[in-house]
Amino acid sequence: MSPTDVTGQSATAAAPPKPGEMRLEVILVPVSDVDRAKAFYASLGWREDADFDISDEFRAVQFTPPGSGCSIHFGKGLSATEPGSLQRLELAVSDIDAAREHLISRGVDVSDVFHGAPGEEPGSGPDPEGRPYTTFASFEDPDGNGWLLQEIKERLPGR
Repeated sequence: MSPTDVTGQSATAAAPPKPGEMRLEVILVPVSDVDRAKAFYASLGWREDADFDISDEFRAVQFTPPGSGCSIHFGKGLSATEPGSLQRLELAVSDIDAAREHLISRGVDVSDVFHGAPGEEPGSGPDPEGRPYTTFASFEDPDGNGWLLQEIKERLPGR
């Protein structure tokens, strides 16, 4: 059994869920090579929360995007899901161009900005009307799991 490696960075403290609340905490991302995935997500500037290297058959790694209340897990012995099969993992950003440039500066191949609402054909560039939730850019991890940057400058009422 290998020692557990947990970074010294602490997560933002949050009160436990109240009765009736459910918070999405972790998404399992299927990968084929744990160390390659770990290097990729670290290169994004995401916080490494844990690396539980228990045995040759079981390892769980957790990363959290900056400002997120939800983390990702990947590793060995966690799931039979096919690596690269996860798509449309959405990361909310306030400035799509800045987020895109940040990722590009870290060596990530990010798509051009595009827009579209449900039922519309995607168009090139940001949403011409400036509608919230309709401007995107995309990238993939080394296994082909698909991520979307979604620009949200203003939340819909009740959000």
